[in-house]
Amino acid sequence: MRAVGALLRKDLRAELRTGETVPAMCLFAVTTFVIFHFALDREAIDGDLASGVMWVTILFAAILGINRLFVAEREQGGFDGFLLAPVDRTAMLVAKAIALFLFLAALQVVAVPAFAVLLLEPSPFGSLHELVLVLVLGDVGLAIIGTLASALAVQTRARDLIVPIVSLPLLVPLVIAATEATSPLWAAGGAGDVPFKWLAVLGLYDLTFGLIAYAVFDFLLED
Repeated sequence: MRAVGALLRKDLRAELRTGETVPAMCLFAVTTFVIFHFALDREAIDGDLASGVMWVTILFAAILGINRLFVAEREQGGFDGFLLAPVDRTAMLVAKAIALFLFLAALQVVAVPAFAVLLLEPSPFGSLHELVLVLVLGDVGLAIIGTLASALAVQTRARDLIVPIVSLPLLVPLVIAATEATSPLWAAGGAGDVPFKWLAVLGLYDLTFGLIAYAVFDFLLED
């Protein structure tokens, strides 16, 4: 846990100092919502369409953060230093996944209100606790799979191409489940209950890929 804390503090301080990841993610999301606002030629959207637009935008904004996740370690020799340290290799996996989760949370603090102002007809805050639950479960999956894909692609020359190719097929089921879970919250007739089966799918998906990432991360780091 001390190693995880040290790595996480390093990543958060670097982001606060440079602002390379979160501002780019937020700008991408807000710009996408503006484009949808004019392209759909509608005053507001709700239900399935609103949920799909928001989660697809979050997914592609997350790719920007995933691409940058291990860049500092590659360019500044961080991998070599970490491999020489007497710590558990999975500490880097946990620290990077937590950092990406926090980046996604910061993105959504900006993106969800912007989405509500530009596109959404029902208030996103009518069932805030359920929305937060879906966002957390979705972010956990995005963080785990994103960290795994970024670790796999960072040593390749075509990192910016490999990350979407590897991560998007794995993230599509997660985004579908998150979209289906969010859709009732923004129904035109008023917020409904989140279907438990989609929450279960999100939780199971997070758990499955968390175990897979834990099992294979050592090999990715060594290679």
